[in-house]
Amino acid sequence: RLGPAVAAAFRADGTPTPAAVGFARSCGVTVGALERRPTDKGERLAHVREVAGEAATELLPGIVRQALDRLPIPRRMRWGAGEAAFVRPVHWVVLLFGGKPVKGEILGVAAGASTRGHRFHHPGAIALRAAGDYERVLRKNGCVWPNDAAHGLNDEIAAQGHRAAAEVGGDLVDGARDSALVDEIAALVEWPVALVGGFDPAFLALPEEVIIAVLEGQQRYFPLRGKDGRLLAYFVAISNIESRDPDEVRRGNERVIRPRLADAKFFWESDRRTRLERRAKELTDIVFQEGLGSLADRTARIGALVVQVAPGVETAAVERAALLCKCDLVTAMVGEFPALQGVMGRYYALADGEPQAVAAAIGEHYLPQKADDPLPATPAGQRLAIADKVDAIAGTFALGRRPTGDKDPFALRRQALGVLRIALEAPLDIDLAALIAAAIALQPIKVEDPRALGVEIYAFFMDRLRGYYAERGLRGDLVDAVLALELARPAEIDARLAALAAFVEAPDSQALAAANKRTANILRGATEAVPAAADPARLADPAEAALHAALTAKRNLVGGLIDRRDYAAALVELAQLRAPVDAFFDSVLVMTEDPAVRINRLALLGELQALFGRIADWSRIRGD
Repeated sequence: RLGPAVAAAFRADGTPTPAAVGFARSCGVTVGALERRPTDKGERLAHVREVAGEAATELLPGIVRQALDRLPIPRRMRWGAGEAAFVRPVHWVVLLFGGKPVKGEILGVAAGASTRGHRFHHPGAIALRAAGDYERVLRKNGCVWPNDAAHGLNDEIAAQGHRAAAEVGGDLVDGARDSALVDEIAALVEWPVALVGGFDPAFLALPEEVIIAVLEGQQRYFPLRGKDGRLLAYFVAISNIESRDPDEVRRGNERVIRPRLADAKFFWESDRRTRLERRAKELTDIVFQEGLGSLADRTARIGALVVQVAPGVETAAVERAALLCKCDLVTAMVGEFPALQGVMGRYYALADGEPQAVAAAIGEHYLPQKADDPLPATPAGQRLAIADKVDAIAGTFALGRRPTGDKDPFALRRQALGVLRIALEAPLDIDLAALIAAAIALQPIKVEDPRALGVEIYAFFMDRLRGYYAERGLRGDLVDAVLALELARPAEIDARLAALAAFVEAPDSQALAAANKRTANILRGATEAVPAAADPARLADPAEAALHAALTAKRNLVGGLIDRRDYAAALVELAQLRAPVDAFFDSVLVMTEDPAVRINRLALLGELQALFGRIADWSRIRGD
């Protein structure tokens, strides 16, 4: 075990610090018994303890219990008279090491070598001779697809679903085997058997999202789409048994779905009797978050913020959409199907005669909700989505409820990534720093230091941006080099990174990166005050005079290209400085003894660093 650094472990008089004493205590030894080990971060205290090995059969029950205890089960249950707690009651345990049973108790049940099959098809015990036989024997003899064959089960469910859908000339709405619905059904059934059911075609007058929500969300049925792209009045259900009377099973599923669709039809018709704008007053009675006011207050903040996202673009539509975007939350349909928020707002807005741009923005403003979700497609929807998410992030941070570790109950990381995806992929050129500041100012909670909170939220966004680029394979040092400039606009960051990523593949890039790193190190070590510009009259060496002339010639040209965001062209111009930069470092001693000459050369390097620094912080770019 490695402990604290030696430098932090002992005082000047050699006595141990609390850090050393605490580490020794945790190891069960005295400070004097600790060793010192060199590491890449310096010398550290260390303790070596030898632990005798034990037989795997002795260790396995404890390993399994420890693994089960660590499962992220939000609410465990107890059963019978025992004290064991798990997500569901446990009736038997199989624990094998090779071909031999392992003695032990798991969740109050003695481990053995026999499992059981399907509750109806094979309720009796099934003996296992080896752990490797589990999947094959359980499926073949027990009519159960084991959990460790989940992907095979997913394939089987999807294949049966496709075949059943083809019987009525349709296909599964989700299509792919990796859909969330297939995953959920795979967790519910042991022996899948697909069957086709139908419902009254009159229900097809409902919005298709409503029908899908009923079939998928309430019953875990597959909705079907015809060859013309429209929903069919059929569904595929996955039964967990091979019934001797499948028609009766089909009729049972059809009986269940009719009243649910009838309820949805009632919600659809009753909701449309009240215009969305008249529902706005109901939002005053719904608390968004304690300390951040009601949903009506939040809607007002979004409306004030959205006009700053991109001033002058569909202003009337986006302001109207902001006013109405949360009104569907108080409808009966969204009360029954929360996942349809926004979707129903769009339908109800169209039914009220609202402009298409307003309705579309209402429907899109929750997007993207997942990493692979589509982005809002309309300008108003993009702006409303950004305002909605930035307000939520600013308000939650203002309350001090920041994400910690793997806990993010308000999905702030997802929302921040959504803002960045819209800005970069739509694309939409937004001033993120200004939006954050405006959102903080609009919050009803008093913030002691709004500027510091803005810096913290901006850093939160930049952490998400690092992850975004990492997933796309962009070099981390390039990302850090651009993010070091603390640019306010994600679109500007993206443009610089694209140009820089292409430039670093050029032959001159490594030499220039090394020269910039050397420049930064020299300037960092300087103790004198260095002026912003070198004095041409003090440039005695031809190499420093040549570098000064080259910088002067490039400064305005490069600056103009950067102002126009033509970073690729700016880097091409900067690459032409390689020769004078190399000549300067080859023949000029910067830290000369003459203080006036030294300071002037430092100023020249400062000019060089400033010009390159308009693109990125080159000291962070690898020179290899």
